Amino acid sequence: MKETYKIVLNKIADEKKADLSFINKEVTGKAQKFHSSFPQYSITPLVELKNLSEQFGVKNIFVKDESYRFGLNAFKVLGGSFAIGKYIAERLGVDIDDLPFEKLTSKEVKEKLGDLTFVTATDGNHGRGVAWAANKLNQKCVVIMPSGSAIERRDNIRALGAKCDIMDGLNYDQCVRLANKYAQENGWIMVQDTAWDGYEKIPTWIIQGYSTMAKEAKDQLEERGEKVTHIFVQAGVGSFATGVTGYFSSVFEGQDKPFITIVEPEKANCNFITAQANDGKIHMVTGKMDTIMAGLACGEPVTVGWPILKSYADAFLSIPDKAAARGMRILGNPLKDDKRIISGESGAATMGALSEILQRKDLEEIKKDLKLDENSVILLFSTEGDTDFAHYRKVVWDGYYTNEENYNYKIQR
Repeated sequence: MKETYKIVLNKIADEKKADLSFINKEVTGKAQKFHSSFPQYSITPLVELKNLSEQFGVKNIFVKDESYRFGLNAFKVLGGSFAIGKYIAERLGVDIDDLPFEKLTSKEVKEKLGDLTFVTATDGNHGRGVAWAANKLNQKCVVIMPSGSAIERRDNIRALGAKCDIMDGLNYDQCVRLANKYAQENGWIMVQDTAWDGYEKIPTWIIQGYSTMAKEAKDQLEERGEKVTHIFVQAGVGSFATGVTGYFSSVFEGQDKPFITIVEPEKANCNFITAQANDGKIHMVTGKMDTIMAGLACGEPVTVGWPILKSYADAFLSIPDKAAARGMRILGNPLKDDKRIISGESGAATMGALSEILQRKDLEEIKKDLKLDENSVILLFSTEGDTDFAHYRKVVWDGYYTNEENYNYKIQR
């Protein structure tokens, strides 16, 4: 399979834009208040890459480094923990504002709830976040992982007390269906960011939880007096992308809204092909989806999120695996005094794509389509660190997934 870049520019109809009330400033404020009640909470770094920006010919590049999130090396815990908090708040008949971490983990709440079991499907990061939240609440957790998942990620989940197994022969979407079957048969609570008819409330809460990260980034940019012009955000099912796109679209309107590009691996580009078809239907990717971007290897767009992406994302980009590998190497080997960022395959996807679009002559039309120039201030999210340590070293140390034939650009000294 020839690896290529493909782009779809979104034709946004103002009169048909989706309602942003579930992902606005007030909702995001509640999510951040909930997360900040955790003893482990701290705002993750927003890294300024001045030298890299100069190398690439843009005004500035900022990367939100989620490898510091709650000591879990990935952002996913934001969605899972908030969804669990909202579920418990609803079950107790209280507002999430009245259920901070200290109360959530109290003996009183535990006695009211009894024993609960949360179940989810994951490539690793989401499951680890759900397992961590369940562990903090002294509740049970069952996690199902698709075929080919990293043993290290499975073991990290098991270390939190969860039951976790890799299901040979099943892809991510098949694992989601299996987790739902277990939930129905056993009376467990499914905490999944994939949505379908009849299962939309918890995926919506997960999207809201992810918006904490977007709000942090906006506040950090404003503190530095920076006005972002472009946001690149990676997508699996699209929940994280919805949280970022929805939040920034709700706080910036019209010409002030940054140009938002959704980035997906070409082997699992369900949001891209849905945008490309533009026929009012959700389109799915099936099969193995053997991309190195394991966190993005999802074939079904999240139904509650797609209307937001369709209404407010400006472009959809499908990228090869080699782009993500290059992004990992760039972030891990900074120029001059730029700060080093340890970023995994899914976390580095946007940096890899951006770097090639800004440097390769054969991608100049995409650069124009994305309106990138010397005045661009770009925000990226490194959503994970080296959550698969062995594979990270293979890419960064041993040069897995290179594409030397395309690297014929000029390097500034």
